[in-house]
Amino acid sequence: MKENKESKRSAGVILHPVSLPGKWGIGDLGESAYRFIDKIASAGLKVWQILPLTPTGYDGCPYNSYSAFAGNELLIDIASLQNDGFLPSDIKPPLFNRRRVEYKKVIEYKSELIRQAAKNFYEKRKEFKDFSIFIKENDWWLNDYTAYMILSDHFNNESWKLWPGDFMRKDEKAVENFIEQNKYEVFRYQFGQWIFFNQWKKLRDYANSRDIRIMGDIPIFLSYDSADVWANQNLFMMKNGEMLEVSGVPPDYFSENGQLWGNPLYDWDELEKTGFKWWIDRFKQNLAVYDLIRLDHFRGFCEYWAVPSNENTAKNGKWKKVPGELFFKSVFEKLGRFPVVVEDLGNIDEKVKKLRDMFHFSGMKVLQFAFYDGTDHEFLPHNFEDTNCVIYTGTHDNDTTVGWYWNASDDTRNYVNHYLGTDGKDIHWKMLRLAFSSIAGVALFPMQDLLGWGSDCRFNIPGTIDENNWSWRFEESELKQEYIDRLRGILIAYNRI
Repeated sequence: MKENKESKRSAGVILHPVSLPGKWGIGDLGESAYRFIDKIASAGLKVWQILPLTPTGYDGCPYNSYSAFAGNELLIDIASLQNDGFLPSDIKPPLFNRRRVEYKKVIEYKSELIRQAAKNFYEKRKEFKDFSIFIKENDWWLNDYTAYMILSDHFNNESWKLWPGDFMRKDEKAVENFIEQNKYEVFRYQFGQWIFFNQWKKLRDYANSRDIRIMGDIPIFLSYDSADVWANQNLFMMKNGEMLEVSGVPPDYFSENGQLWGNPLYDWDELEKTGFKWWIDRFKQNLAVYDLIRLDHFRGFCEYWAVPSNENTAKNGKWKKVPGELFFKSVFEKLGRFPVVVEDLGNIDEKVKKLRDMFHFSGMKVLQFAFYDGTDHEFLPHNFEDTNCVIYTGTHDNDTTVGWYWNASDDTRNYVNHYLGTDGKDIHWKMLRLAFSSIAGVALFPMQDLLGWGSDCRFNIPGTIDENNWSWRFEESELKQEYIDRLRGILIAYNRI
């Protein structure tokens, strides 16, 4: 990761905050997050990679969000609201599953608590000058978000394309009149965002004070049912609220029909006319929230697979070009240079690599993908030629290392055993060592790989809708001191501290 001459070898962990321990049904930005930072800092880790912090629905998927700018209220620490006097101190949560996030139950419970806190804060709001400052400084995205949320609530969470015409088209006068009639509901969502970003800033500042940098994730595509698409319909391949084309990937070895993702596609010609303002604003917001940026589906900034919206599969799409070079030049001219890791996995070609290398972005190398195409696979560490990359044992979309190993074919396991010098009993530690020993500037691993847990603790299976996706959690006692000590020893041995 090329940042400056002082950049050093480092390592870090992937853990979305929802997976943190705690009694409120979901990991949050409270005490357990601070203790987690203390733990990983004591091990010598320097990076905490998380998934998007944006609002999610009942599926819990952080890549299916109502907003590209807002924060996820489910991560708000209830204890802090009690300490600040916004909630009674004697509230006790129901018995939640401590191993899995039960999103429907958690959403209903925590949303009601945040609503109560907002009501208690309402009479005191003028005493908190930073609240009004937050509203003013963030009105450029907050106004659209709060309008979208109260309209969505009003219309029983129906898709915005089913809203009455003036609201569906985001008629300025109609929306303003509705907001005027629902000022308190607007305030309630403003309050939630103020609390979230206050709590997040304190946690990030604490992480930085422990020499931990937060790597955030920017999904390239947006959900159709989001404030951003509703409020900026002219920036997407749409007409009268209907998508003309949708996202996906073409057929390949793994899928004869390709993958039909169904997200709205950007109108890059229209974006270019605006100087890519919406995207620059998005980067600006994320740079205020994170220390490092990971760009999801980097190929989409070079070209994208466009599928007519009336298709049932991704077969009949076509590649369309994106002005990627001009786009990134415009972003850096406005915001200055900042470190970027790009998800350059899968079927990428020389054009994508050229765009990546033109801006010195750090690519990803995933060890779980390295053992299938012979000894010259580019993800095998002995083939690395450049330190400007990030090596992963696996990502949030992969099986855990232990699960991957024991689900692999006999031939693959034999190769892994020969390469690593293992019989598989300590496969997660061997893979961690392999990652740390590589020349990659940064080495990252999911928390499950430090714990040595199997497939039942996988965080997500791409292309599936399952209650176990995005829901895995662990108990604080399971992150044992012996793991921290052993990890620190390996990091020292490979000069990553």
